[in-house]
Amino acid sequence: MALAAASCLPVHAERKRRWPTRDGAAPLVIAHRGASGYLPEHTLAAYELAVRMGADCIEPDLHLTRDGQLVAMHDATLERTTDAATRFAARNGGWRVADFSLEEIRQLEMRPQGTAALSVPGFRPSSAHPLRVPTLEEIIGLARRLEAEGARAIGLYPEAKQAGPRLASHLLNVLSAAGYVGSDKVFLQSFDLDTVRNLARRQQALGLGYRLVLLSGSANRLLAMDLDRIAGFASGVGVNIRGEGMSRSFIAMAHAAGLTVHGYTFNEARAATALPEYRKFMGWGMDGVFSNYPDLALQARTAQARLH
Repeated sequence: MALAAASCLPVHAERKRRWPTRDGAAPLVIAHRGASGYLPEHTLAAYELAVRMGADCIEPDLHLTRDGQLVAMHDATLERTTDAATRFAARNGGWRVADFSLEEIRQLEMRPQGTAALSVPGFRPSSAHPLRVPTLEEIIGLARRLEAEGARAIGLYPEAKQAGPRLASHLLNVLSAAGYVGSDKVFLQSFDLDTVRNLARRQQALGLGYRLVLLSGSANRLLAMDLDRIAGFASGVGVNIRGEGMSRSFIAMAHAAGLTVHGYTFNEARAATALPEYRKFMGWGMDGVFSNYPDLALQARTAQARLH
């Protein structure tokens, strides 16, 4: 994969055209766990590659360590994506993120998954430790540096992987301390209804205004919850593109309720099959796509832009 393959119109140019999204803007390209189809997921290298490809947002899944640090990791345990089972073999299966300190997690080496590798031809990460588990603060630091270099906004799209108020409080504190007070640049997401509601209450009390997204594996489940009710505490929904009830009509109903629709996960690596899938959902009015291959999502958006 060559970086030159990433081809898209500048976002400002695309937004001059009218799209079938809720606000008429081009759909967001959200780098799912970074450019995770190319580099180890949830590493600074994967996030940076996604940004340099042109992704609008980077998505860190977040867990709390034993000493209360927010780190990027999809699973509640460390063995799938790191060498924790080897390096800490004496723990005999006790490799939960919550049982490790940040210092211990920093000792781990990442394992690429699926089509990912430890390097990409033509790309050299600029971070000091591009392939270790990063903290949310390190991800923010990377985003801010790349924003300054590229003179464009980079959205953050964290997911609270642990339900309950503790992680939510840490997340809001870190973001607000970093100067994010609420804009198009920050989306917060969770599969847990109470967590999203809790985030809504807490951020209102703190004078923050991040966009909140309720996730679900099924569009039908969201319909059963009542889209108008969801719109009372969230600005959007994130839906499995292969789940029950996902359709053009569902997107239209969500838009009518005032909700944006972001779809996950676009994980097809071959352009021949990936591009038609992106274009179908973009044609339906999907407001954002979670992609393991941001360059392919951008190619599809460019092609679809010509129709609007």
